[in-house]
Amino acid sequence: MKRAERLHALTEALRRSGSRGCSAERLARDFEVSVRTVKRDLQALERSGAPIWSRPGPGGGYGLAVGTTLPPISLSPVQAVALMAAAAAAPDAPYADLATAGVAKILDVLDPRTRARADALADRIWVDAPPTASRAVRSALEEAMADQRVVRIRYTSGTGSTTTRDVEPVLFASTNGQWYLVGWCRMRDAMRWFTVSRVERASVTSASCSGHTVAEVGEPPAHANPVHGRINPY
Repeated sequence: MKRAERLHALTEALRRSGSRGCSAERLARDFEVSVRTVKRDLQALERSGAPIWSRPGPGGGYGLAVGTTLPPISLSPVQAVALMAAAAAAPDAPYADLATAGVAKILDVLDPRTRARADALADRIWVDAPPTASRAVRSALEEAMADQRVVRIRYTSGTGSTTTRDVEPVLFASTNGQWYLVGWCRMRDAMRWFTVSRVERASVTSASCSGHTVAEVGEPPAHANPVHGRINPY
């Protein structure tokens, strides 16, 4: 998760902690960074104007001042559960961490009656999601895609061969229950599909992508669409 996204997610975590607040140690564990990094992020949020309070000593921590939430929004219990189910069923999807934070943000501002009915309905939906790639790997791939920078990956193929290669990310694709990073492999000098769950390590480099496009990947399957093409309220 890149720093800008972590700062946003950190703000949401503090908001959800309410008047209890949250310790820097707990935040460090949740975001898989050091306590020093968390405190530096909190200072950055304070400098940007976020109303963060701190309470020193045992049992102390950090929180967000009351009055910084969204106004109530209108969702039915079924719509709320649909969001919960979608986020829970796809923990390996690109930017899933941010999607989960967004759903939590929406649920937190529902009126109490709607939230209670949504929670009751949610108890009737079970999700057994498969294990995902490590958060560090997914965050690096997501950052490289968003910023269009070359990502260096350690990858084990289906035949067991392990290589380290630089890839220019072009798109994420989901098919047959698997997520793939599709990109221009500089080692093979060709477009390649990499199963995300087989990426053992990933780090974003300072090199910019050279401009390979989605059109170079080829024609998508008949039922494949960009995610914005699947959002249809009618």
